[in-house]
Amino acid sequence: MSDEPYSYAKAGVSIAAGNALVDAIKPLVRATRRPGADAEIGGFGGFFDLKAAGYDDPLLVAANDGVGTKLKLAIDSNRHDTVGIDLVAMCVNDLIVQGAEPLFFLDYFATGTLVGDTARQVITGIADGCRIAGCALIGGETAEMPGMYAAGDYDLAGFAVGAVERAQALTGTKVREGDVLLGLASSGVHSNGYSLVRRLAADKGWKLDRPALFDPERLLIDWLMEPTRIYVRALLPLVRAGKVSALAHITGGGLLENVPRVLPDGLHATIDAASWPQPRLMAFLQAQGNIEPGEMARTFNCGVGMVAAVRPDEVDAVTAALEAADETVFRIGAIGAGPRGCTVRGSAEAWSARTPWSATHNA
Repeated sequence: MSDEPYSYAKAGVSIAAGNALVDAIKPLVRATRRPGADAEIGGFGGFFDLKAAGYDDPLLVAANDGVGTKLKLAIDSNRHDTVGIDLVAMCVNDLIVQGAEPLFFLDYFATGTLVGDTARQVITGIADGCRIAGCALIGGETAEMPGMYAAGDYDLAGFAVGAVERAQALTGTKVREGDVLLGLASSGVHSNGYSLVRRLAADKGWKLDRPALFDPERLLIDWLMEPTRIYVRALLPLVRAGKVSALAHITGGGLLENVPRVLPDGLHATIDAASWPQPRLMAFLQAQGNIEPGEMARTFNCGVGMVAAVRPDEVDAVTAALEAADETVFRIGAIGAGPRGCTVRGSAEAWSARTPWSATHNA
């Protein structure tokens, strides 16, 4: 038996690598400064000053999420630079639907052996997402856990906190019969449905590093890794101006199960699937998997990443404001009387969702 002394490094954990990563990302963190946060890291926690952020009677709103198995696609294809944007987007888009401005963000990065370049790419993406959303990256945790993850694998989780003035909170109570539903275009698959995407890729033998069948100018992997769109800056002024009755972030469960989450009892959403063009990527996925329309509507965003309910007399103004903020907007449906839920009508049939109280998760 050897008498050689044990150490944390010999057990597979490098404190020096962790410290080097913190030093490397400090400039990224400082770049996310905003009123209320000095965006310095290295302490045991991060401070945020609501008064400095300009709030009088705020409610705090918190959200946490991950990126699902899109991470596996990122790892397998060595594309780590945008999953951090996905992580931020999944959290902050959940805040804006409550009317809340994202204030700060914290991340959790876990791996078996810390690879500095991979971690820096991921955290650079997180900082990019925070800048897009206007929130401060005030801290996080990098966990090196040998034996917990296969070589090269890592996991991500994010946590965001936002604030909304009490009178501006969106809780579903402002929705009325006759409200119009506006759909904001997605940037792609976003961060849900990737277990099905990856299954299709394996079964159909997709060549991810070659041009997509539907777009000879762009690699298929670029289409699949397109980061989740962040809608905060476009929507926040409209929320504060009282122009929006409700917002629904279209994540796991698709349109069918997310729109009813923001409806009160007695109101039903009806969406016309012919009112916006099916994105080429969605058409490709549906054709490759022979996916039934109802399954598409429950699994993918189908080209709509956010839905806004607005009064009929506000439709033109809200649409113009969103388009001025570089969003693509479609008039996709309306709110009527009926059992709480959502129907998406296609060319030949319709699919209805039950009232979804259970939480949805990334897949």
